Amino acid sequence: MIDLKELREYPDRFRQGVADKGMSVDIDRLLALDEARRSILTRQESARAEQNRISKEAGPKLGQLKGKSKGAHGEEKAALEAAITQLEARPAALKLEIQECEHRLLAIEPEWKSLWMQVPQPPAADVPKGQGSEDNVEIRRWAPPQWDFQKTFEQNRGFKPRTHVELLKLHRLADFERGVKMSGTRHYVLTGLGMRLHQAVLRYAVDFMADARGFTPMGVPVIVKEECMVGTGFFPAGREQAYHIEESRRGSGHDLFLTGTGEVGLMGIHADEILNLEDLPLKYCTVSTCFRREAGAAGKDTAGLYRIHQFDKVEQVVVCEANDAQSRAWHAQMIETVETILQSFKLPYRLLQCCTGDLGVKNEDMIDIESWMPGRGEIGLDGSPQGAFGETHSASRLRDFQCRRLNLRYKDAQGKTQFAFALNNTVIASPRVLIPILEMHQQADGSIIVPPVLRPYMGGIGQIGAD
Repeated sequence: MIDLKELREYPDRFRQGVADKGMSVDIDRLLALDEARRSILTRQESARAEQNRISKEAGPKLGQLKGKSKGAHGEEKAALEAAITQLEARPAALKLEIQECEHRLLAIEPEWKSLWMQVPQPPAADVPKGQGSEDNVEIRRWAPPQWDFQKTFEQNRGFKPRTHVELLKLHRLADFERGVKMSGTRHYVLTGLGMRLHQAVLRYAVDFMADARGFTPMGVPVIVKEECMVGTGFFPAGREQAYHIEESRRGSGHDLFLTGTGEVGLMGIHADEILNLEDLPLKYCTVSTCFRREAGAAGKDTAGLYRIHQFDKVEQVVVCEANDAQSRAWHAQMIETVETILQSFKLPYRLLQCCTGDLGVKNEDMIDIESWMPGRGEIGLDGSPQGAFGETHSASRLRDFQCRRLNLRYKDAQGKTQFAFALNNTVIASPRVLIPILEMHQQADGSIIVPPVLRPYMGGIGQIGAD
């Protein structure tokens, strides 16, 4: 949610923000409704103030006038009765005026609120402009010493790679057919060492965040009220991606939604609270099951583990003071966290600066991290995939957008109440991250080397498919 005061003072900034993000929000209509609403509220408050004043003064005055009227005659009596009538009529007129204002507010506030909730967070000034992901800007790449991005997997390793789907089937790490049988397309069953590897990356990431980064692990709901989805900025724009539980139709007071990221639960913890300055920064992480309908993704990545409806993710959030320098510093640390984890897996990756058109509604800045996946990309002359980057992580700065919607505030050093700034980051998302782990660590015989950092979480197993 954007600051309406800032919108009134700098409307062109928000008009430009809407254009840069490729969205359609009628800023001029919102400003007109906002001005009308404020005018009505001013009139209503004035009428209430006069109503309160009259209610205090009218009683004694009416008593005096009625007392005089009893002994009056002729024109004097008529004048006193007219004054009494006028004095008695004014509260009724004010009551009608207040009611009229309420009716006018009810008529315009739904549209006013709807437009307000649609206005995106303007991109930071240093975010490159672009229309979509194709305009994102590569920042840098990293690869272990034995990997050369200029060569194919076969040239680097001396053999043609199997895709993660082939490796999963070869070692019975997943069962797609039975997953589809139970739940439909984009569902799967992780089996045996596939499930253990999945759990290993999640446990490793949680321990890393708690032990190496000092974040507090939290277990949060993945079934939340609509207010939580709206408050974190996933509604209204992303409503079609969420699974909806219509409890109200079964007699419950409210519907519920399955969250697509642990960020929703982590940020919802302190909604409608005022924190003390010494409480900041909040540093939370969680591991949670995530659910996404993947609406609009028909035909995209239908095979394997890349685009699925249910997965698990270790997410981190930071809530800090309303300070741009602090926000940027935390963002840099989040990116460093991801790089450290991917380097510990010895996985090649690249960092992308997302352009304005790829930021979404709530972000003022976002860095995507894509891992190299040999089984993706175009099919070469030999019939094998040529490899491609695939997104595995994303780190975002949201300024005060989420905290305004959640009414999450703190008292600064001067005792003034401020909306906090928020950031979030994918620490690890599995089973998607299993794709580069399996494909990059496969051997010529089809076996898979388990990265050393994961072996303690695998009971010491160092190789899948070893003789």
